[in-house]
Amino acid sequence: MNDDVTPPEPEATAVAELRSIRQSIDNIDAAVIHMLAERFKYTQRVGHLKAESGMPAADPDREQVQVARLRSLAAEAHLDPAFAEKFLNFIVAEVIHHHERIAGRDE
Repeated sequence: MNDDVTPPEPEATAVAELRSIRQSIDNIDAAVIHMLAERFKYTQRVGHLKAESGMPAADPDREQVQVARLRSLAAEAHLDPAFAEKFLNFIVAEVIHHHERIAGRDE
């Protein structure tokens, strides 16, 4: 056995683990951004279809179903359903804004 090996300092170990965890968080953030970009590509297509068909930008019935679905998914994933709803509401508000702009109805 080599007695000359000094175990790492607790702070150095924590710093190394913190760096690793933060790298994972950064990777997840990048994935979230890419997924949001993909989602908005599809919502832009929806906006054009709605505008061409004279449909309203907002669809409260669909939004209500989506809120319930995401709250359920959040609960299953051990994420606060209220947070998931706030997140979805933020995204939906932006989508509606895009749809209004596409339709030329900057409301």
